[in-house]
Amino acid sequence: MRDAAGFGSYRAMAQWVAAAGPVELLRLGLCPCGPFRLVRTPSADTLRRALTLVRPADLEVLLRVRVRVRVRGLGLETVAVDGKVLRGSGTSESVAVTVIGAMAQDGALVAQQRVADKSNEIPALAPLLSVLGLQGVVVTADALHTQVETAKVLVEEMGAHFVLVVKRNQPALWEACRSIPWSEVTARHKESEVGHGRRETRVVQAVTWTSLAFPHVKQVARVTRHRTDRATGKRTRETVYLITGLSASEAAPETLGRYARGHWGVENKIHYVRDVTFGEDASRIRSGHGPQNDSTLRSVAMNYLRTMGSSIADAKRRIALSPHKAPLDLFGVPADLQLC
Repeated sequence: MRDAAGFGSYRAMAQWVAAAGPVELLRLGLCPCGPFRLVRTPSADTLRRALTLVRPADLEVLLRVRVRVRVRGLGLETVAVDGKVLRGSGTSESVAVTVIGAMAQDGALVAQQRVADKSNEIPALAPLLSVLGLQGVVVTADALHTQVETAKVLVEEMGAHFVLVVKRNQPALWEACRSIPWSEVTARHKESEVGHGRRETRVVQAVTWTSLAFPHVKQVARVTRHRTDRATGKRTRETVYLITGLSASEAAPETLGRYARGHWGVENKIHYVRDVTFGEDASRIRSGHGPQNDSTLRSVAMNYLRTMGSSIADAKRRIALSPHKAPLDLFGVPADLQLC
């Protein structure tokens, strides 16, 4: 609620609660007590202790509870996995916290976990996704996760499909994809769009290819992006290779291109919103479980704000017009509570 209303720090949270009216305090479960029937609202220190001590798993389940209700009628088709560094959480004595999240096709974050210190995102992917039912779901990830064990876990243990990016960090696999005779591949899809000050044309070619030294691969795709800056006229070209366990009958070039664009959308739908709209990198919450729990609450707020049918920035402004009642209504906090 505090993220939806724009109160992100511990001090701001305490000010938000202190300014709430008696009806809102009752909805929050804060009951009058003592001979004068007064409500004691939590201080900034109390809120800090609560957020730093509560188990992250107890908060992360809020992401999945909300999504299960929504997905029941929607259908979970894709999950894009990506990590993010909480830059403000680092100190001179400790590294910044990194979290890894899974985004559904509509931009909702459906799972999130912390990456262990002195580790990286690779071993964190399987535990992250194990809390979701991924039978038949397409999992997309960047080149860091293009690992043999990752593909085996997704297909053999979770019953999921994968679309993984191949870059030069795996030179043998990249060269094998590059050496495919692409000039002879006829299965292709081309599309163009104009936006963000540039014109972009994408060509996706896909071919059935099972001879790669990588498990469960059925197709290899090449995505070529041509971009023209409309202001300067500068042209750039980028080529990306994809490998997937989906057959040609399950995923045509157009479908693979859509999955790739959906994954790249994590930057706009999740990371950009966190940093620009919520100011995540400016947060100085650093102790205990605070950074991870703060990030989870921010993710929950993003999911709920996204249901308001407008941009998250617009939704936050609408909430700000009624900073106490509107967040409680948005999160479904009952309004018909009896006096304590």
